[in-house]
Amino acid sequence: MNALVEAVLARRDRARDALVGEGFAHSGDETLRAVRTRAAYLGEHLAAAEFPHVGLLLENTPAYLWWLEAAVLAGATVVGVNPTRRGPDLRRDLTHTDCALLVTETRLLPLVADLGLDIPVLVVDSPGHDEALAPYADAGPPTRLPGPETRLLLTFTSGSTGAPKAVVCSQGRIARAGDKLLAQYGLTEADTGYACMPLFHGNALMGLWAPLLLAGGTIALRRRFSATRFLGDVRAFGADYFTYVGRAVSYVLATEPRPDDAVNPLRLGFGTEAGAVDAARFERRFGCRLVEGYGSSEGGCNLRQDPAAPPGAVGRSGSGPYDDLAVVDPRTGEERPRSRFDEAGRLLNGDEAIGELVNRTARAGFEGYWRNEEAGAARLRNGWYWTGDLFHRDADGWFHFAGRSADWLRVDSENLAVADIENILARWDAAAAVAVYAVPDPVAGDQVMASVELRPGAVGAVGAVGDDAEAEAIASGFTRFLSRQPDLGTKMPPRFVRIVPRMPVTATHKTAKTGLREERWDAVGGDTVLWRPYRRSPGGELGYRVLTAEDREKLAALFAEHGRAALIGRNQVPGP
Repeated sequence: MNALVEAVLARRDRARDALVGEGFAHSGDETLRAVRTRAAYLGEHLAAAEFPHVGLLLENTPAYLWWLEAAVLAGATVVGVNPTRRGPDLRRDLTHTDCALLVTETRLLPLVADLGLDIPVLVVDSPGHDEALAPYADAGPPTRLPGPETRLLLTFTSGSTGAPKAVVCSQGRIARAGDKLLAQYGLTEADTGYACMPLFHGNALMGLWAPLLLAGGTIALRRRFSATRFLGDVRAFGADYFTYVGRAVSYVLATEPRPDDAVNPLRLGFGTEAGAVDAARFERRFGCRLVEGYGSSEGGCNLRQDPAAPPGAVGRSGSGPYDDLAVVDPRTGEERPRSRFDEAGRLLNGDEAIGELVNRTARAGFEGYWRNEEAGAARLRNGWYWTGDLFHRDADGWFHFAGRSADWLRVDSENLAVADIENILARWDAAAAVAVYAVPDPVAGDQVMASVELRPGAVGAVGAVGDDAEAEAIASGFTRFLSRQPDLGTKMPPRFVRIVPRMPVTATHKTAKTGLREERWDAVGGDTVLWRPYRRSPGGELGYRVLTAEDREKLAALFAEHGRAALIGRNQVPGP
């Protein structure tokens, strides 16, 4: 039995809308006819291909889901192509995944025009596309339908530490993911899910398309995410469910509040990395609960969400029947001690408690990377699935996310959880977005650095901070804020704070820390950087001031004095 195939075919004769969006509404029956046409086309044109892989270089339009569901019926594999990729990187994505066909649209066609691709290209909004599909307009379902083991997706990882890897996902795996969410959140055919996250990413496919397809519900599409249109879309489409990533929630919260914001049909948002502060703000403003989940793109580890979780915790057990999750020392594999907190909620033993989250079972859902056995073997070591993500686990068994593997912070020989610091800094009323990351310390280990996007109306919120008075006002306000945080450990206050006009994000609206981490305190484009000198003031309190050119020279000399100059190098773009 293949649940996805059955769900696609179940749309037959359904008059209820299956897809709605910007100027369109397609019934279930109309959608199925469009899907069958494309499935017949794929069945004939990919029959001779070594791999029946079709690249979708499309924004969130009905065409994306029609071709995706056509692949379900035809047994083809969809490669979700990131439209923010360019040149050789984009060509590599398409050739590495052995695409035998590319489906795109006129507005994105220039991205591939000069790549020298030796595969057919269908442009969905061109006459040639309609002519190509015309012979298959009355096609029925394929005579031979694929099984659940059939490969459906190749989805790319972020690629923050190298070329993106293409994760293999079968029809069965995505059906299981959708079925869990359907059951957990009681989704039915009466529900409408708002797909504002890009469909080439697992967030939208596994968190929204799969459960709504299985439930027989309606999917509302927004071509590209828009914070200003979010609430209007939700109301217009009657959406009661949506998926998100943390930065998208921050953007929505940054829009101008209105007295009737809570008058909307939303009941639930499901996603990752919104943070406890933004989640609480969202619920107060829009009357909609956000449920945080954790799951690796590869499918080897997923935490079951639990409404009883304490603040900051993700879950207490895995979502699979055979999961055996643990936080271990990444060097030895030994389980880390449970985390302990003081009365103010400060993590007391991060140095010993933080480790890598693993799934200690051979039945993990990871199905491998396409043409990258070495990377796959690194994920599956000694019969365990290694997530590469940092967690700690408290005495009651709750798992707390501590950051990505690149977010490991070690200050004065003490391990710190980036996620914990970000959650604290996010409470600052002036902050619209916060990113925390490690920068080198002149002597040993790391120092904490934060980039902050200010909320509209805050001093210096637009562009670079205008003058010294504005910078000093921000520094003073930030210092006062930190002094009032009871759970801010002594190693947590950032050494450097960069004020950015807008937080850089990836195509999937996650904070892009790689560039920030590389630029360190040598801010590009005139961004103001505040810093806390290595010697405290006579009274011992925290104090921030603007980092000057003279300060930078002294820092460089300090690194050189301790033989660590190579850790910072010299940026090509000078600081202010």
